[in-house]
Amino acid sequence: MIRSYAFTTQGRLHTQDIDSFLMPTLLADTNLFLWVDLENSTPEEARLVLEDVFHFHPLSIEDCVQVSPSPKVEEYNPKEDDRFTPYLFMVIHGVDYSRTDGVFATSELNFFLGKNFLVTYHQVPMKSISMTEDRCTRGTNRMSARAPDRVAHIILDALVDNYKPALEELSMEIAELENMALQRPTKGTLNQIIRVKKEVLHLRQIIGPQREVLSRFARGEFKLIRPHLVPYFRNVYDGLFHISELAQNYMDSLTGILQVYLNMSSNQTGEVIKSLTLLTFITTPLMVVGTWYGMNFSDMPETHFKHGYAIAAGATVVSTVVTWLWFRKRGWF
Repeated sequence: MIRSYAFTTQGRLHTQDIDSFLMPTLLADTNLFLWVDLENSTPEEARLVLEDVFHFHPLSIEDCVQVSPSPKVEEYNPKEDDRFTPYLFMVIHGVDYSRTDGVFATSELNFFLGKNFLVTYHQVPMKSISMTEDRCTRGTNRMSARAPDRVAHIILDALVDNYKPALEELSMEIAELENMALQRPTKGTLNQIIRVKKEVLHLRQIIGPQREVLSRFARGEFKLIRPHLVPYFRNVYDGLFHISELAQNYMDSLTGILQVYLNMSSNQTGEVIKSLTLLTFITTPLMVVGTWYGMNFSDMPETHFKHGYAIAAGATVVSTVVTWLWFRKRGWF
């Protein structure tokens, strides 16, 4: 699916759903800039926009249509025989966290940012794109759509903001795991702790490279980003840095919860062993007396004694009670 918008330099929506043969004409108009969004596009649609209209470099097109595991940003300047104008190509990822399946789902977003155009490419619907489209087309804030770098900033800002609900879901699950580890630690609890810890590690692996990408924007490395917008990109970077710190805190919390679980399991095992040991010690007099007189040798004088049974039973009871009282005095019960 192809969505396209042309905005004036004053931020007003000029045209939308533009035919592809008209796009070169609009690109040549210095008073307009073009935003083309490709969502779950067919190979023909991608080729039409990326190759036939904008003539992007083949390497950036290849990186765009294929899945890129790591975020990155590259600057392309035309050489001899190149038909494209200077542009930035960027790959970045959005996330969503579902407590149902307990995994972070990543969504890749590709940018082609030029002086008077912005092309976005993604396979699945993304909140950051839909929110930015709504904000720009409604015209409630004309400053939003005055230039491609401004629209790119809005998309990136919304993408980083969309991390927050995922982190809130994750925070709630970590709190539940902490209660489970303290109150009813089971093997299932251990499996959940390990699973969530792996997902937090996955989140950190996503955020780390994206921080490097956004830091280049925050430092103002690219000429296509106007200087007065650099502080805005720096603010987006600060937001992602804060999310990275939260992810590190979550990792530390999960490590602590895992240690609590192991300690609680060790304590439970210790209590079981202690109980079995005490039971063995308390029943030792009974076992000694019963074993001794259970041999039933005919020449044992005690077996022919009239009160032998009562004496053996009394010795068993007294020794057992004395053993129990001794353990109780030491505080082992």
